[in-house]
Amino acid sequence: MTDYSKPLPKADPVTAPFWESLHKGQLEVQRCDDCSSFVFYPRALCPHCSSRRLNWTPVSGRGHIYTMTIVHKAPGAAFQADAPYVVALVELEEGCRVMSNIVEVKADPEHVRIGMRVEIVYGSVTEAVTLPKFRPSAS
Repeated sequence: MTDYSKPLPKADPVTAPFWESLHKGQLEVQRCDDCSSFVFYPRALCPHCSSRRLNWTPVSGRGHIYTMTIVHKAPGAAFQADAPYVVALVELEEGCRVMSNIVEVKADPEHVRIGMRVEIVYGSVTEAVTLPKFRPSAS
């Protein structure tokens, strides 16, 4: 694996199960035992009902682009080679939203659209860190 020069996430006790699930190749998010809502980003309380009864649950990794932007001017040297690239808020089939990149569209990111169906791609960037990315899906 090559050196990775972009910022890396730092897991803490609340977020560690999320990062571990990605490393295993199975996206998991929290689900509230009291109101059944799926929750993302990881947190100690359900944002819908304030319950502390949140459990890690596997999800499909499929959804659609809720909103997006195409970055043409990279914010730093580490991102320069990626430009232009797509940053999107993906609404998973389960209802929660995850911010990530849309990949496999480098040749023409202008064809990426709000509402486009996407699926997760697990991007192992170091031996210890796997990032969630999304690509267009046929379904």
